[in-house]
Amino acid sequence: MADRTPPLESGQLLSPELPILASPTPSAMVNGEGPQQVILVQVNPGEAFTIRREDGQYQCITGPAQVPMMSPNGSVPPIYVPPGYVSQIIEENGVRRVLVLPQQPDFHPGGHSPLHHPPPPPHAHLPAFIPHPAMMPPPPHLYTGIAGGVGDLSSQYISQYHPAQFFSDQVSTDSLSQHGRPSFVHRDDRASKAHERLQKKVKERQGVGGGGGQVKDSPPPSPRKSCNSPPTVDIQNGIGGKALDAEHRHVVACSDKQTGKEKNGELKELDKETQALLALLSNITKPEVSDIQAREAVVNWSDPTRPESENTTTEEEPVLPDPLSYEISISITGKDGKYQSKYSGEGLSATLEGLRPATDYHVRVQAMCTSLLGSPSEAVSFTTLSCEPDPPGPPRKSSGTKNSLTLQWKAPCDNGSKIKNYNLQWDEGKGTGVFEQCYYGPQKQYRVTKLSPASRYSFRLAAKNDMGVSEFSEVVDLFTSCSVPLPPFPPELEMAGVTWLCLKWQRPSSSPKEDDIYYILEMEEEDSGYGFQPSYDGEELSFTVRNLHRSSKYKFRVAAYNSEGKSNPSQVVEFITKPDRPSCPCRPVIRGRVQPDSFRMAWEPPKENGGAEITKYVVELSEGVTGASWELVYSGSALEHVCDGLKPGCSYRTRVYCMSEGGQSPLSETLQVQTPAVPPGPCQPPRLVGKPKAREVQLRWGPPHVDGGSPVTCFSVEVIGPQSDESREVYQGPELDCTVGGLSPGRTYGFQLKAANKAGFGPLSERCEVTTGPGAPEQCKAPSTTCKSPSCVVVSWEAPPCNGAPVTEFRLEWGAAEGSMQVCYSGAGLSHEMKGLLPATNYFCRVQAVNVAGVGPYSEAVLCQTPCSVPAAVSNIYLLKESELQRYGSPMDADEDEEGGAIHPPLAFSPSTCLGICWDAPCDHGSEITSYLIDLGEKQPIVVGPVTKYVIQNLQPDTSYRIRIQAQNSLGTGAFSHTFKLKTKPLPPQPPRLECTAFSHQTLRLKWGDGPAKTAASDTLQSHLQMEDKNGRFISLYKGPCHTHKVQRLNESTSYTFRIQAFNEAGEGPFSSVYTFTTPRSPPAPLKAPKLERLDDNSCEVTWEPLSHMKGDPISYSLQCMMGNTEFKQAYKGSATSFLVQNLQANSDYRFRVCAIRQCQDATELSGPYSPTVTLTPQRSETVQGGGAAGSGSRTGTESNRTRQSLTDEQCAFLLLMVFAVIAILIAFVIQYFVIK
Repeated sequence: MADRTPPLESGQLLSPELPILASPTPSAMVNGEGPQQVILVQVNPGEAFTIRREDGQYQCITGPAQVPMMSPNGSVPPIYVPPGYVSQIIEENGVRRVLVLPQQPDFHPGGHSPLHHPPPPPHAHLPAFIPHPAMMPPPPHLYTGIAGGVGDLSSQYISQYHPAQFFSDQVSTDSLSQHGRPSFVHRDDRASKAHERLQKKVKERQGVGGGGGQVKDSPPPSPRKSCNSPPTVDIQNGIGGKALDAEHRHVVACSDKQTGKEKNGELKELDKETQALLALLSNITKPEVSDIQAREAVVNWSDPTRPESENTTTEEEPVLPDPLSYEISISITGKDGKYQSKYSGEGLSATLEGLRPATDYHVRVQAMCTSLLGSPSEAVSFTTLSCEPDPPGPPRKSSGTKNSLTLQWKAPCDNGSKIKNYNLQWDEGKGTGVFEQCYYGPQKQYRVTKLSPASRYSFRLAAKNDMGVSEFSEVVDLFTSCSVPLPPFPPELEMAGVTWLCLKWQRPSSSPKEDDIYYILEMEEEDSGYGFQPSYDGEELSFTVRNLHRSSKYKFRVAAYNSEGKSNPSQVVEFITKPDRPSCPCRPVIRGRVQPDSFRMAWEPPKENGGAEITKYVVELSEGVTGASWELVYSGSALEHVCDGLKPGCSYRTRVYCMSEGGQSPLSETLQVQTPAVPPGPCQPPRLVGKPKAREVQLRWGPPHVDGGSPVTCFSVEVIGPQSDESREVYQGPELDCTVGGLSPGRTYGFQLKAANKAGFGPLSERCEVTTGPGAPEQCKAPSTTCKSPSCVVVSWEAPPCNGAPVTEFRLEWGAAEGSMQVCYSGAGLSHEMKGLLPATNYFCRVQAVNVAGVGPYSEAVLCQTPCSVPAAVSNIYLLKESELQRYGSPMDADEDEEGGAIHPPLAFSPSTCLGICWDAPCDHGSEITSYLIDLGEKQPIVVGPVTKYVIQNLQPDTSYRIRIQAQNSLGTGAFSHTFKLKTKPLPPQPPRLECTAFSHQTLRLKWGDGPAKTAASDTLQSHLQMEDKNGRFISLYKGPCHTHKVQRLNESTSYTFRIQAFNEAGEGPFSSVYTFTTPRSPPAPLKAPKLERLDDNSCEVTWEPLSHMKGDPISYSLQCMMGNTEFKQAYKGSATSFLVQNLQANSDYRFRVCAIRQCQDATELSGPYSPTVTLTPQRSETVQGGGAAGSGSRTGTESNRTRQSLTDEQCAFLLLMVFAVIAILIAFVIQYFVIK
């Protein structure tokens, strides 16, 4: 039980001044021992609980409520039991429970002893604590066994006629549940005996039922839950208390017992492994609470431990899965109260947040594994710290005058420390937002005086206890009152209705806006005799008065009032409600006979006019039976109307409504009228479909516009001859077209049409005259042809018989083959001139006549041949390639050679001064081509024989020429071809100058300049570099646009011969003159690091590897030495491969390097690069063995340097290759393992 009671819920009744709310020490709360004890009494709804205060007075508390009680002397506080009832104390395992039972000689829980009359109340002026049996809830189930140990489950049934109550005075969290009754404690012998008898019966039932069976006359067990959730015990009368511990509940819930098996005493046990795992999950220690704050605390716990048992072997021990899940739950109603889950996870600690200050909490932990849930641990109690109060609500105005305001407020939650003072601040009516203190004290109300009338003041409130000051409440604006308002203006009518009037009025002009003014609207009904009665009282400026009578007069007035008083009423005004709309007229009826185009209808006035006279009647008419659209046909005061202008054979719907001052009435019932049908009206004349034929015509028509109110079922067509006025019927039927045959060609006939419906045939339509068509013309005679020129022929023909219609068109077909002729002329003429023909070509032609009747057959085909002509124009001219250009010589040169008698090989033509052309041979038009004429524009035309290729010489380089060709035969010269523009290429470039810009013993870098200045900028100039080999032949080294080239892999001291050539699109230029360049001698190769051998403290021997002679030139060596950080100085120069260095200083470092020198035959020396440096460290003042080790270390360092520097390029490349191979294998393994699998 907590040292502070949780705040009461809404609806609880408990005086905050009771002295029994003192807080006991936590030790007394948990152990139930000590000088003080606290008990929490739960009062159920509909019940009352009577307590006695310290001053001797009685206080009655009605439920629902929770009453905390404290006993300062260690005994249960006195609780009065109603007459006829006694309290019995049951003590078991150190926990006391109180039973309130009817006063009877023997207590038999399972018997039935009816209670006919309720017990009298305990006091004359106080209600009874025990309610009437009729309003009591059903009896409870009593469960023995206290939380903290594994108890046996047994049920005890109490009859509904025994309103027994169970209470517990234990101080631990097992005292009361959420719905527990307060305890009544009277320790006497009778209570002890009842306790002993009850314990005996409980033990007997446990022995008979096996700890879980049912007893006769006991209610059936509650439905079982699944194994995943522990069962809950339903307490029907609200007393409660979960007396069964969590472990036993979980085992019972997971045992899956069947009702039939329980009767036979058979139980289905869990397998040993599951039971062992369940026992392991249930063996969890209670959690530890640390870092307790006002609104949070830290909870720590440990994993469940294996229970110690002698019978358990190593093989039977369950395997604890990893990880486990834990659930932390807390309760504020006791250890056996309702718990709420606050954390669920796999960790072993959690921070509980959102707690209430100064509140007792009970926390427990529960282990979970898959579908098994262990028993909760023992609950641990802790109390949160106190803190400053919660922010109070804003103060409210309880009363006020023109110069004062009385403020009240409610106490906020004190959070464990009693509120000592309240701090009320205000802005003094300045409205600047700056607040000053106007009251500080413990009271909950305060009166602010000396204020200004009709002014606004802002207030805020804060509470203070021993822990600190709360935050301020929200700012509230309050106003002081004004003087009594003046009489307002009379109300005005804003809107009127049949049973309501909407009135509005104005605020008195003299009253300020800050004053709270209220209004009273009074109404007097005419001839009622009750006078003015209030209809509205409020602060609004408008109100709708409802539930009035229609067309009635009412009087109104309004008065204003505030806190200072009430004004005189305004002047009286009268308003009248509107009349109601009339009821619908009676259903209209037909008067007389219905005509095809009209009918007469009549109606009766409505039975209820709504309080006003009917002003007019409105008749609406709708065509059709659906009534989709209505049309107004009459509006007036008469009670009948003739509807005319109707369609015959059509259905109409009509209705009527009336209108008065009150509005429009509902529509009357609908009257349906059907007008009779008449024969259809005249049709439109039939029309001709297509062209009339010689012996028949096809006619088509449409239905008449007026069908007479009935569908048209038949049509009749009559024909009138060309020379008589008699008509005859040629068609009768429902179709809308027909074909009339047996007519004469070229005659005019008249046709008429009439339609019929169920009422008969209508009139004939107007006459439609149609003339039959004539026949097609006869076949024409064969046409005649006359050649005017090689490309023009005149064709003429004669007109054939017309067959009753003049020929309107002739069609002439022309073609080169008899089966592929096409129409080339269509017209009324008897001749046609064909142009654009090819000379010396065969053509075929035929003619056909056409009139309005159709197309006649074609005439016989006639063959026509055009005469020969000059050749056609050359279509295309092509430029010969350079390879083809060298194969042909000039015809003129060839003739000269033949005349001279000497035969020379064909000359090579330059594309810069020659143009080789070829062309396609044109059509000769029946006469063989004898020659061609080549026109170059400015030059004299060139005549060549019947060839199709020719090379034009002696042209200017890089020059464009316009060329056209003309063919000639025996009949004349043909037309020139189109002009083709051809261009000669520019002259090839001259060779550049060749220079050597860099050289070594194995390479030569050559450079050449740009081409000659005459080369066009647009040309791409490239170079061709060649070198002479040992056989005197020039081989190609480089060919491209660059101007430099490096010749590698040459021999030392050797002369090489080069030449260069430039070329571009114009061709290859001449080679340059020969250039000779010589490579220098090569220097010696670098030596490896020399070896050092210390002889004594002042001398050492330096040795190095020798080099062989280079092409007969001897090799000498140069040894340099450097002491400390000075410069290198030459110590030796000669052909020896070792040197003894003397006069060394003992404490100085020496560095040595050596290079090879080539003694050339021309007395010049070539020095090679120096070898790596070797260091000689000074001799330390140590033992000889240490010195030897130092010397060995120096050699070792030299050798290691030499080993590191002796790696070749091949070895480095192989090492890198191996590293990459290992990395690739690792990457492939990772991809195979993590990605693919």
